[in-house]
Amino acid sequence: MKMNVQVGDSVFTATLERNSAVDALVDMMQQAPVTIRMSDYAGFEKVGSLGTSLPASNRQTTTQSGDIVLYQGNQIVIFYGSNAWSYTRLAKIDDLAGWEEALGSGDVTVTLSLAN
Repeated sequence: MKMNVQVGDSVFTATLERNSAVDALVDMMQQAPVTIRMSDYAGFEKVGSLGTSLPASNRQTTTQSGDIVLYQGNQIVIFYGSNAWSYTRLAKIDDLAGWEEALGSGDVTVTLSLAN
């Protein structure tokens, strides 16, 4: 299953993982696109509150650019660098062309929606 990740005017496609957190996120996206205000953190990721909690199944993992994960059950983290921590994987951007440029260096608004 795929979702669209819109950052400003740029839209990226991501492949969703298979887990209960993704099932809950898909349910949310079926109701309406999910918009999250995200702040830069540590120069390798953007973090934003989802406004609700999803079922977490955290595992120690090393992330790469394009990974989208759940942190503490209620925060979405999107990576343009790498980090090692305990996360629930949600999705991976399919094509990273323009990804870092779209995310920029400050706060961004990201909209998640189901791909057709």
